[in-house]
Amino acid sequence: MADESRRKSSRIQSYAKVEAMVQIALSIPSGCFVGWLVGAWLDRHYHADWMTITGIFVGAAGGVAQLIAIAKRYMKDDR
Repeated sequence: MADESRRKSSRIQSYAKVEAMVQIALSIPSGCFVGWLVGAWLDRHYHADWMTITGIFVGAAGGVAQLIAIAKRYMKDDR
């Protein structure tokens, strides 16, 4: 019975690690995508050609900030 409980606990920890890796893998691309969408909308709305590129850069910066926040949270958990 205790062995089965340990396996379930180990399995849950494995899923948590996988979830963290997925967050890390998707933070920058999703930030760029959202920035691109917002920038493209602003381009069409204000007729300025530079907003799409700026949106991508701002989205990438947001993704990097999210990546750093995730890394800090998991580095803190290891101690």
